[in-house]
Amino acid sequence: MLGLFKRKTPPVLGLDISSTSVKLLELSRSGDKLTVESYAVQPMPPNSVVEKNIADVDAVARTLVDVVAKSKTKIKDVAVAVAGSAVITKIIDVSAGLSDDAMEAQINVEADQYIPYPLDEVAIDFEVQGKSDRGPDQVEVLLAACRRENVDTRVEVLEAANLVPRVVDVEVYAMERAFGLILPQLSLDEEYTVAIVDIGSTMTTLSVLAAGNTIYTREQLFGGRQLTEEIQRRYGLSVQEAGLAKKEGGLPEDYEHEVLEPFRDAVIQQVTRSLQFFFSSTQYNDVDHVVLAGGVASLAGLAQAVEDKLGTPTTVANPFKEMGVSSRVNAQALANDAPALMIACGLAMRSFD
Repeated sequence: MLGLFKRKTPPVLGLDISSTSVKLLELSRSGDKLTVESYAVQPMPPNSVVEKNIADVDAVARTLVDVVAKSKTKIKDVAVAVAGSAVITKIIDVSAGLSDDAMEAQINVEADQYIPYPLDEVAIDFEVQGKSDRGPDQVEVLLAACRRENVDTRVEVLEAANLVPRVVDVEVYAMERAFGLILPQLSLDEEYTVAIVDIGSTMTTLSVLAAGNTIYTREQLFGGRQLTEEIQRRYGLSVQEAGLAKKEGGLPEDYEHEVLEPFRDAVIQQVTRSLQFFFSSTQYNDVDHVVLAGGVASLAGLAQAVEDKLGTPTTVANPFKEMGVSSRVNAQALANDAPALMIACGLAMRSFD
């Protein structure tokens, strides 16, 4: 089973494994108060992860060992995620009143109709959603299936790093969970529609939530690496030098006008295009709010520029705004990285299922 809908888990680290870095987050809860107990970000060796697929198990495992050491956490249990594009979801109806084992058996029979792979090649999980419209003797069940190789590779990497895989989630659902921490900041009514645009190093993912549930997702190849590559090309720097200069400054005077502004315009165009795809393929023609996530979201002036272009209120994601921060955590670094930690945050919140 996938472990997506598992009810009770021990405290887990949220580990977001992306193509350029591993992000680790540990949360604790006392009453309604959440606290960031530890966090760390560790760069990933080039080509270790390609378009969210782990290509070099040993290199990724070494990076996980490093990020755990850097964070100083004592927890070994981990929640990780697979990309939404790697998961098939379907709502199906099954008989009400079945035991868990009987429902699992029936789900496996039903799944064969919806999954275009042999069942021995997929990991499956399910969760009862509630009563079916078809009658009182039926319930709606959300079926989630993922190619087993996607899950097994993540399990292999965690075990190679002496970590214990407890939950394999889906990035979209982790994002949805973390968004629950941002919602109170946005002053929306109960019927809200929010677009979360997660702009990472190589991939941009649009997730649209209506009243708390994800109704649309779309991934596109576009991200901050394009800015890094342009800095490299224009100023003759290595990848590492360009990445550092992008983050810490010190580039020539023409950088803002010649490099950063065109990239900012490209990001705005990407956000606009992603939303246009959503509008053209659904009955929606507007959203109430745009939330920018991912490393690119921290780009100076980006949120205001998106808001001006779309005419829609736009916020940079910070799920830690109301959280406490442990003394061993660098609060300023956490604030800077906050938009890029949404998935790690949603995964760490599996501690409280």
